[in-house]
Amino acid sequence: MGLGLTACSGTYTIGYVYATAARNTAGLVNGYKVDFQSGNLTVLEDSPSPSGGKNPVAIVATPNNKFLYVVHRDDSNVVLFAIGTDGKIYPQTTYNVTGSFPTAAAVDPAGKFLYVTFTYQNCPLTGNPTCQPGGQLFTPANPGPGGISIFPINSSDNTLGAPSTFNLGRAPMGITVTKNNFVYVIAQDLATVDNLFGFSANPSNGQLTPLPGVTINPGDVVSTGYPVSTQPGGIIADSSGSHLYVTDQAGSQVIGYSLASNGVPSQIGSAKSDASPAGMSFDTSGKFLYAASFSGGSVNGFTLGPNGQPVVSTVAKSVQAGTGATCITVIGSPTSASPTHAVYMYTANQLGNTVSGMQLNQNDGSLIQIQNTPWGASSLPTCIVSVRSFPQ
Repeated sequence: MGLGLTACSGTYTIGYVYATAARNTAGLVNGYKVDFQSGNLTVLEDSPSPSGGKNPVAIVATPNNKFLYVVHRDDSNVVLFAIGTDGKIYPQTTYNVTGSFPTAAAVDPAGKFLYVTFTYQNCPLTGNPTCQPGGQLFTPANPGPGGISIFPINSSDNTLGAPSTFNLGRAPMGITVTKNNFVYVIAQDLATVDNLFGFSANPSNGQLTPLPGVTINPGDVVSTGYPVSTQPGGIIADSSGSHLYVTDQAGSQVIGYSLASNGVPSQIGSAKSDASPAGMSFDTSGKFLYAASFSGGSVNGFTLGPNGQPVVSTVAKSVQAGTGATCITVIGSPTSASPTHAVYMYTANQLGNTVSGMQLNQNDGSLIQIQNTPWGASSLPTCIVSVRSFPQ
């Protein structure tokens, strides 16, 4: 009698990675599937796909991993894409932002609202001394304050409802939302270092109320937030909503904040990074923080101190990524949930026209280059996001 044994081996897709490319004539989305064993990326059959507008600058996924929102700067719109079971994306609806030149976007953890920052308000005629009836809209030639478009998200199909507008100060360029309904925005108003703004969000309608210490002024004047830098580059909150982190391009550092119960941030420390740090991501367990260095073409790793302050990693201080690394995404499972599944990190490299990949060690936060990295992308990739293909 013979006995046959079959090994449980092979390969499957752990999820998908999408990178926007900022061609002015027509934006694109590059799509890849992620191999669970190696982290190797394979280009999807229909990739790249038209993004539905000019100069896409942000891409965010819904919490259910089934939809993407792509934000276009030059068309001032948001395009909703459905993600197929094979990772292919399908455009659904286009929505106009309530201001011009959007810069960033975030979905709240509950998946109820999409927040989109924009550079210029549509020149309201009341309460704004720089706007006159029949006058010119805010533009780079006639600068003024920006704002946030707040879109309600339909829970059944992730379509967007009619947006409302919250007016901000000058040059908002990044946004994050915490699980406990606080919204934080960074701006690059060169006239001040008080470029971190915080708001409480109404969980029913998404409307914002400035936190204590925040003053939003109308017109082309300085608004007052919390101290950070003249040139913050990226912003992220931890999963608990107790800490906030901002990259400082002017100081080449990552700044940490603790968040009080009323949402007010207090600086708890900073750690040096390579030049011009931009986007950030946590690992899947929330133990390690990573920042993309645009000028360094690298990823800087950080551990978190006893009070949450960033501390330069001894095993991932500066890891090569690609030229003009600007955004980071991480995909995989926490060690406690699935110890056999690896965790992978990918960066969009804007000046290299590539996507780089690394495997993340869940024990110490170290990074190892994935074989075949980097992979080609369309011209000027601006941001990157990943979604899981199955529950983990």
